[in-house]
Amino acid sequence: MKIIIGLAGEAASGKGTVSKYLQEKYGARVYRFSDFLRATLNVWHLEINRKNLANLSLIMRNGFGEDVFSRALAQEISKSENKVIVFDGIRRASDIEYIKTIEGFGFVYVETSLEKRYERISNRGENLDDNTKTFEQFKKDHELETEKGIRELKNHADIVIENNGTLEDLQQKIDELVRK
Repeated sequence: MKIIIGLAGEAASGKGTVSKYLQEKYGARVYRFSDFLRATLNVWHLEINRKNLANLSLIMRNGFGEDVFSRALAQEISKSENKVIVFDGIRRASDIEYIKTIEGFGFVYVETSLEKRYERISNRGENLDDNTKTFEQFKKDHELETEKGIRELKNHADIVIENNGTLEDLQQKIDELVRK
C-alpha cells in the first residue's frame, strides 16, 4: 500500500522542507500543486511570482473546475512506482476532495508563525520577488485569493505539525508521522 501525504500550510511554513526530507529519507515522489502553474508560466515566458501564480490558478480553476489540480495529481499517483507520495502545496479543501478517497491518503497541515515564515521566505528567494519583499508586503500577500483559505485547511487536517523549532525537531515529527 502507498503512503500518500497531502501537505498544506501558509507560504514558507516548511512544506518544502517536509517534502525534501520525505524524499531523501523515504524515497518519496514529490508533486507540488504549483508545478503545473510554473511550467505553464515558463512556456509563456511569464515571470514566476506569487501574483502570476495566483492569477493562473484562478484561471485554471474557473475554466476547468475547482478540482483540476487534484484530478491531474491523481493521474500522476496511478503512474508512480513510489511507496511514498507527497502532494505539496494544497490550498483549498477542493484540492483534497478528489484525492482523499485514494487509499493511503493522509492530510497534514504545517503551522509556523508569521515572523518565522517571513524570515524563511526572505532567505530562500524561490520566487523573483521574495528577496525584496518587506514584512508589510508579505502580510499583504496573505490577502491574495489563492492564500485566503489556507489557514482554514488546518480544520481538515488529519495531523498538524508545528514548525517553529529546529530542523531536527521537524524531522522527528516527520518520522513519527511516517511510523503512524
